[in-house]
Amino acid sequence: MTGTMPPAPAEADRADTGCEVQHLPVAGGSLAYCRVSGQSPGVVFLTGFRSDMTGQKALRLETWARATGAAYLRFDYRGHGRSWGRFTDGTIGDWLEDVLAVLDRLTEGPQVLVGSSLGGWLAVLAALARPERVAALAGIASAPDFTESLIWPSLDPEQRRRLLAEGEILLPCAYDEPTPVTLRLIEEARRHLVLGGPVALDCPVRLVHGMQDEDVPWQTSLRLVERIRGADVRLVLVKDGGHRLSRPEDLDLIVATVAALRAAVAVP
Repeated sequence: MTGTMPPAPAEADRADTGCEVQHLPVAGGSLAYCRVSGQSPGVVFLTGFRSDMTGQKALRLETWARATGAAYLRFDYRGHGRSWGRFTDGTIGDWLEDVLAVLDRLTEGPQVLVGSSLGGWLAVLAALARPERVAALAGIASAPDFTESLIWPSLDPEQRRRLLAEGEILLPCAYDEPTPVTLRLIEEARRHLVLGGPVALDCPVRLVHGMQDEDVPWQTSLRLVERIRGADVRLVLVKDGGHRLSRPEDLDLIVATVAALRAAVAVP
């Protein structure tokens, strides 16, 4: 996100497990989701900016959940994937509402939230809003505050002028077509910034970040570690890893991280 937008998954990165897509009715439309029944604590995957629930990380975790008997849920925010709405109408607060709707209405008992990029920011916000439901949190290339710390500073004077005057601009994306960014997204996100002070989380947190990430610097995850109040917080840096962390060895690391985190918070 330093000069480009967060990646949308390329077609080569997409697959599916055959899980039946269902829809959760919400105000204005519905949210698409796939759910695997299983044992508690459940695992909920939160996708990245412009991504959807058919990405490699989401599907690899579903395969693991089926093999181990863990409850698992993946879904699309509004304006993403198979869910309702336009991407350009969405804000951080809107997508947080979607996370909370899914958490409240489609899951039971303690949950482990696994957030990729934007999903890492939303996972933190959801854990703050539902501390009694979120037993643990895992972030993959987490991007808290990216609208303010990465997008806004990257805009040149002309881009800022057009954004303020027209309400929307297109920014280049290294992985897909240019991404529309709205003034509403930037301004509304300022209500949800977390890195400016202490983050009142006490649940276990595990973060994984590639040191070759050209979109979200790994120092962002380090800042999050420093801000989180709880002591059970660990950051794993992948020296040759990029933003997607979707190589076989990256996926193995993510699954192992989530499995260990879930085992640590499971009630005997």
